Amino acid sequence: MSEPASQSSESTEPTGTDDAETPRAGTREVYRQQMLNSIGGWSGSIITAIPTVVFVAVNAVTTLRWAIVSAVGSAFLLAGYRLARRQSVQQALTGLLGVVIASIIAERTGQAKGYFLLGIWSSFFYAAALGATMVVKRPAIGLLWEFLDPTPAPDDERKHLPWHRHRTLLFAYMLATAAATLMFLARGIVQLTLFQHNATGWLAVARIAMGYPLYLAAIGFAFWVVRRARHRLSGQAVRTSS
Repeated sequence: MSEPASQSSESTEPTGTDDAETPRAGTREVYRQQMLNSIGGWSGSIITAIPTVVFVAVNAVTTLRWAIVSAVGSAFLLAGYRLARRQSVQQALTGLLGVVIASIIAERTGQAKGYFLLGIWSSFFYAAALGATMVVKRPAIGLLWEFLDPTPAPDDERKHLPWHRHRTLLFAYMLATAAATLMFLARGIVQLTLFQHNATGWLAVARIAMGYPLYLAAIGFAFWVVRRARHRLSGQAVRTSS
C-alpha cells in the first residue's frame, strides 16, 4: 500500500524548470505583443502616411508655416483617433512625436524638404546599427528572434549550443539582417538623392512607397530563411540521434 503513495509524491514533485520557464515565456509574450502593436498593420501604415501627404499638399498651395501647422494638427487628430479606438498608446505617441520633430526641423531649416531629414538620418542610423551587429557576428535579427522565439533545444541538452554557434542558423540570421540593412540603406540613399534635388513631392512618394511595403518584404524574407534553417537544423538532429 505504500508504493502508490511514493509514486504519487514523486509525480507531483516540482522540478523547478517549469517555474523558471513560465516567467521567461511570459516576458517574451509581452515583448511579442508590444512589437505587433508597434507595427500597426496596414491601417497603421496608412495613418502614419497621412501627415506627410497633408504636409506636401498644403505646402504646394500655401506656405511652409501652414504646411507645418496642418501636419502637426493632423498628427494630433490621428493620435486622438488611435487612443479613442484603444489602439497602442506607444504607437500613437511615437507617430505624433515623429511628425513634431520633423516639423521642427523643417521650420528651423526654412525648407519643406527639411521635413524628411529625420527619416533620412534614421534610415542611415538603423542601417549602420544593423551592419555593426553583423560585423561582430551577432546579427540583430538573430538576437531579437531568439529572445522572442528560441530555437527548440535537442533532446540531449549536452549537444545544445547557442544559436550563434550553429553555422546554418547564424547564416540565416545574417541574411535576414543583411536584408533589413539593405532596406534601410536603400531608403536613405533614395531619399537623400531626392532631398539633394529638392524633389519634395517625390520625397513624400518615396517615403510612403519604401515604408511598409519594403518592411513587409524584409519580414517575409526573414521568415523564409530562418524557417528553412531551423528545419534543416532539426533534420540534422534527427539524423544524428538515429
